[in-house]
Amino acid sequence: MKIAVTSQNFRTITPHAGRTRRFLVYEAGEGGEPVEVERLDLPKELAIHEFHAEGPHPLDTVDVIIAGSFGAGFAARMMARGIIAVATDHTDPCEAVKQYLARLRSGGETPAETACGCGHGHRPAHQHSPAHGGRHQDAQGPGRAGLDRDHRGLGAGMPEGSHE
Repeated sequence: MKIAVTSQNFRTITPHAGRTRRFLVYEAGEGGEPVEVERLDLPKELAIHEFHAEGPHPLDTVDVIIAGSFGAGFAARMMARGIIAVATDHTDPCEAVKQYLARLRSGGETPAETACGCGHGHRPAHQHSPAHGGRHQDAQGPGRAGLDRDHRGLGAGMPEGSHE
């Protein structure tokens, strides 16, 4: 499994995944320890916020993207490319990857549950509403089946009003 982490400085996790152009790419090594295998430094036109082409993208080689924050548009674009988007409050990229892998191995979440970064195990047609403090609101409105909760990707909430 290849996991990309948003990191404009190649040291800490960057919020606003849609505008990020630099990514640290990890693979799960033997024993489950993540190993950095690549660094992507994309031109501005390949930032997801700017990229509207149907063709291939350098991020197509990864299975998961971990970011400090992202909006529903970013999550939908990643899902359309077969990539899981996960939000975290961690600032250390390697620690965020370790925690994500640990949760997968422990059965704490499955790729389908993390597709929108919230771990609720529902379909990803949702939005972050500033009127609800950046809290979860699925396509059927707030409060459905107790899903009107703060987003929790890697045990961390999405920043209020975060966007792509």
